[in-house]
Amino acid sequence: MTPAIDLLKKAQAVHQVHSYSHDPKAASYGLEAVEKLKLQPELVFKTLLAASEKGELLVAVVPVAGSLDLKALAQVACVKKADMADPTAAQRATGYLLGGISPLGQKKRLRTFIDESAKRYSTIYVSAGRRGLEVELAAELLAQLTQAAFAAIGRP
Repeated sequence: MTPAIDLLKKAQAVHQVHSYSHDPKAASYGLEAVEKLKLQPELVFKTLLAASEKGELLVAVVPVAGSLDLKALAQVACVKKADMADPTAAQRATGYLLGGISPLGQKKRLRTFIDESAKRYSTIYVSAGRRGLEVELAAELLAQLTQAAFAAIGRP
Protein backbone atom coordinates (compact mmCIF):
# COMPACT_ATOMS: atom_id res chain seq x y z
CA MET A 1 0.00 0.00 0.00
CA THR A 2 1.81 3.11 1.29
CA PRO A 3 4.47 3.72 3.96
CA ALA A 4 1.75 5.34 6.13
CA ILE A 5 -0.47 2.25 6.04
CA ASP A 6 2.54 -0.03 6.51
CA LEU A 7 3.48 1.93 9.65
CA LEU A 8 -0.05 1.63 11.05
CA LYS A 9 -0.15 -2.12 10.39
CA LYS A 10 3.30 -2.68 11.90
CA ALA A 11 2.29 -0.72 15.02
CA GLN A 12 -0.98 -2.70 15.14
CA ALA A 13 -2.71 0.67 15.40
CA VAL A 14 -6.48 0.96 15.25
CA HIS A 15 -7.30 2.68 11.97
CA GLN A 16 -9.54 2.50 8.94
CA VAL A 17 -8.52 3.24 5.34
CA HIS A 18 -10.99 5.04 3.08
CA SER A 19 -10.45 5.39 -0.66
CA TYR A 20 -12.17 7.34 -3.40
CA SER A 21 -11.60 8.07 -7.06
CA HIS A 22 -9.34 11.13 -7.17
CA ASP A 23 -10.12 13.81 -9.75
CA PRO A 24 -6.86 15.41 -10.99
CA LYS A 25 -8.84 18.62 -11.67
CA ALA A 26 -9.90 18.99 -8.00
CA ALA A 27 -9.08 22.47 -6.67
CA SER A 28 -8.43 21.19 -3.13
CA TYR A 29 -7.34 17.64 -2.35
CA GLY A 30 -8.63 17.87 1.22
CA LEU A 31 -12.02 19.28 0.30
CA GLU A 32 -12.29 16.65 -2.41
CA ALA A 33 -11.90 13.98 0.31
CA VAL A 34 -14.62 15.69 2.35
CA GLU A 35 -16.99 15.68 -0.62
CA LYS A 36 -16.26 12.21 -1.99
CA LEU A 37 -16.25 10.46 1.41
CA LYS A 38 -19.21 12.55 2.66
CA LEU A 39 -17.38 13.72 5.77
CA GLN A 40 -17.65 16.75 8.03
CA PRO A 41 -14.91 19.21 6.97
CA GLU A 42 -13.68 19.69 10.56
CA LEU A 43 -12.76 15.97 10.74
CA VAL A 44 -10.45 16.02 7.70
CA PHE A 45 -6.93 17.35 8.20
CA LYS A 46 -4.31 18.31 5.63
CA THR A 47 -0.58 17.81 6.05
CA LEU A 48 1.46 20.90 5.20
CA LEU A 49 5.19 21.46 5.34
CA ALA A 50 6.77 24.70 6.43
CA ALA A 51 10.41 25.73 6.57
CA SER A 52 12.05 27.71 9.35
CA GLU A 53 14.47 30.56 8.66
CA LYS A 54 17.28 28.01 9.08
CA GLY A 55 15.73 25.62 6.56
CA GLU A 56 14.35 23.10 9.07
CA LEU A 57 11.23 21.44 7.67
CA LEU A 58 8.23 21.31 9.99
CA VAL A 59 5.06 19.26 9.53
CA ALA A 60 1.73 20.95 10.31
CA VAL A 61 -1.54 19.01 10.42
CA VAL A 62 -4.52 21.39 10.21
CA PRO A 63 -8.21 21.18 9.24
CA VAL A 64 -8.78 21.24 5.46
CA ALA A 65 -11.46 23.91 5.80
CA GLY A 66 -8.98 26.34 7.36
CA SER A 67 -5.39 27.42 6.91
CA LEU A 68 -2.07 27.21 8.70
CA ASP A 69 -1.09 30.11 10.96
CA LEU A 70 2.63 30.34 10.15
CA LYS A 71 3.32 32.75 13.02
CA ALA A 72 1.73 30.37 15.52
CA LEU A 73 3.70 27.45 14.06
CA ALA A 74 6.97 29.41 14.34
CA GLN A 75 6.16 30.26 17.95
CA VAL A 76 5.41 26.66 19.03
CA ALA A 77 8.42 25.37 17.09
CA CYS A 78 10.64 27.98 18.79
CA VAL A 79 11.91 29.38 15.50
CA LYS A 80 11.98 33.01 14.39
CA LYS A 81 9.99 32.55 11.20
CA ALA A 82 8.20 29.88 9.20
CA ASP A 83 7.17 29.97 5.54
CA MET A 84 5.57 27.33 3.38
CA ALA A 85 8.22 24.82 2.29
CA ASP A 86 9.40 24.46 -1.26
CA PRO A 87 7.20 21.73 -2.83
CA THR A 88 10.22 19.81 -4.14
CA ALA A 89 11.87 19.83 -0.70
CA ALA A 90 8.59 18.69 0.89
CA GLN A 91 8.26 15.77 -1.52
CA ARG A 92 11.91 14.80 -1.13
CA ALA A 93 11.82 14.84 2.68
CA THR A 94 8.52 12.97 3.02
CA GLY A 95 8.69 10.57 0.09
CA TYR A 96 5.14 11.55 -0.88
CA LEU A 97 3.69 13.59 -3.75
CA LEU A 98 1.90 16.88 -3.04
CA GLY A 99 -1.75 16.27 -2.35
CA GLY A 100 -0.90 12.89 -0.87
CA ILE A 101 1.58 13.83 1.86
CA SER A 102 0.78 11.87 4.99
CA PRO A 103 2.06 12.79 8.44
CA LEU A 104 2.74 9.05 8.86
CA GLY A 105 5.60 7.03 7.38
CA GLN A 106 7.66 9.91 6.07
CA LYS A 107 11.21 9.23 4.85
CA LYS A 108 12.72 11.65 7.38
CA ARG A 109 11.46 12.18 10.93
CA LEU A 110 10.40 15.83 11.01
CA ARG A 111 9.06 17.79 13.95
CA THR A 112 5.29 17.56 13.71
CA PHE A 113 2.52 19.76 15.11
CA ILE A 114 -1.20 18.92 15.05
CA ASP A 115 -3.83 21.62 15.44
CA GLU A 116 -5.39 21.22 18.87
CA SER A 117 -8.90 21.12 17.36
CA ALA A 118 -8.16 17.49 16.44
CA LYS A 119 -8.49 16.50 20.10
CA ARG A 120 -12.21 17.36 20.04
CA TYR A 121 -13.07 14.32 17.91
CA SER A 122 -12.89 10.58 18.57
CA THR A 123 -11.26 10.12 15.14
CA ILE A 124 -9.88 12.35 12.40
CA TYR A 125 -8.92 11.74 8.78
CA VAL A 126 -5.47 12.39 7.28
CA SER A 127 -3.88 11.44 3.99
CA ALA A 128 -2.81 7.81 3.84
CA GLY A 129 0.03 8.70 1.47
CA ARG A 130 -1.68 8.88 -1.88
CA ARG A 131 -4.28 11.12 -3.51
CA GLY A 132 -7.64 9.44 -3.08
CA LEU A 133 -6.61 7.57 0.07
CA GLU A 134 -7.44 8.73 3.62
CA VAL A 135 -6.85 7.06 6.96
CA GLU A 136 -9.16 7.47 9.93
CA LEU A 137 -7.57 7.25 13.37
CA ALA A 138 -7.58 8.84 16.81
CA ALA A 139 -5.71 12.15 17.00
CA GLU A 140 -3.84 10.95 20.10
CA LEU A 141 -2.66 7.90 18.17
CA LEU A 142 -1.49 10.09 15.29
CA ALA A 143 0.44 12.24 17.78
CA GLN A 144 2.00 9.18 19.37
CA LEU A 145 3.09 7.65 16.05
CA THR A 146 4.56 10.92 14.74
CA GLN A 147 5.87 12.20 18.10
CA ALA A 148 3.76 15.31 17.45
CA ALA A 149 2.73 18.11 19.76
CA PHE A 150 -0.76 19.61 19.81
CA ALA A 151 -0.91 23.38 19.37
CA ALA A 152 -3.20 26.15 18.12
CA ILE A 153 -1.71 26.39 14.62
CA GLY A 154 -4.85 26.41 12.47
CA ARG A 155 -6.98 29.35 11.37
CA PRO A 156 -10.66 28.98 10.41
